Amino acid sequence: MKTNRVIDIFTFLILIIWIAGCAHIYRPSPGWEQTGLASWYGKKFHGKPTASGEIYNMYGLSAAHKTLPLGTKVKVTNLSTGKHVIVSINDRGPFVGSRIIDMSYGAARRLGMIETGLAKVKVKVIEMPGKFTCRYTIQVGAFKDIENAQDMVKSLEDMGYKPCIEKVSLYGQTFYRVRLGRFDNIEKAKKQARGFESIGISCLVMSL
Repeated sequence: MKTNRVIDIFTFLILIIWIAGCAHIYRPSPGWEQTGLASWYGKKFHGKPTASGEIYNMYGLSAAHKTLPLGTKVKVTNLSTGKHVIVSINDRGPFVGSRIIDMSYGAARRLGMIETGLAKVKVKVIEMPGKFTCRYTIQVGAFKDIENAQDMVKSLEDMGYKPCIEKVSLYGQTFYRVRLGRFDNIEKAKKQARGFESIGISCLVMSL
């Protein structure tokens, strides 16, 4: 059990680094742009559920993004070649370095980046989900062992909070996220997060 706990603590720290960008949430709208590195993912994840619940089709036109609402349509342009493709965001990621978007194999082929693996791109939002409402929650942990997630929940309940555990699959691995609260205003979410940090609990403000 101690070994599992050490592994989970290490995993949690890695996840904090990976998704630190999610702490700075914005209200995206058509026309919003972002420039950075794109990568792609394929056969290893083909046929597995994405964060949206859809089954990943490596030959389709989709992408993973850290913060854009699931269902957002974006135009991705390869800045080296001028090639572009329109994809739907149906997954979360990439969680490697400073990459901003992870393309499906099919979308990466359209961009001409299969051989290079990475490409500098511009991502432009062209359509938001029809029922999108910007809400936020506070994430206080992401664990591979559900027992450790339950321990975190118990600690928060002892403090008077009512957190929940969400099961999520990322890149073929299962994590149990401990989250609490739903906020319509990001400033309220940040205020609550600062309260946790003041007592030594690391957390992130995440979009829903």
